[in-house]
Amino acid sequence: MKAMRQLTAVCVASAVLSTGTACASAQATPVPTAHRIELADRDAGRALTVHPGDDIEVRLTGARDRGTTFAWSAPTSEDPAVLRRSTLGRTPAGGATARFTAGDRGGTALTARRSCRAAPGSRCPHVVATWRVTVTVR
Repeated sequence: MKAMRQLTAVCVASAVLSTGTACASAQATPVPTAHRIELADRDAGRALTVHPGDDIEVRLTGARDRGTTFAWSAPTSEDPAVLRRSTLGRTPAGGATARFTAGDRGGTALTARRSCRAAPGSRCPHVVATWRVTVTVR
């Protein structure tokens, strides 16, 4: 009986020590957390660095004025393996939204174009604005 109690005590002590070791090693290695970066019209020309798993949300604002709409094309990634688009949306006023998730390490760019769309009887200037952000995934 005494031997059985000693064996039980050894088993319990062993379990506590192994759990403590596992907890200590888990605390020593920080778990990376994904970040969310928001980009807008004003970020054109920007360069940024993100990490795999990070999300980039793009929100571009269109404009309506007297029969014309200055509308954005869908934001796209030049390399979908580096930045994969997961959502896409548009607004009636010509805005565009998209969410990208960083994947493979490397460099790419997010791009969109804003152009004029005329309502019947209206005219548009032949101006196209380009929005571009360079992204490096490390």
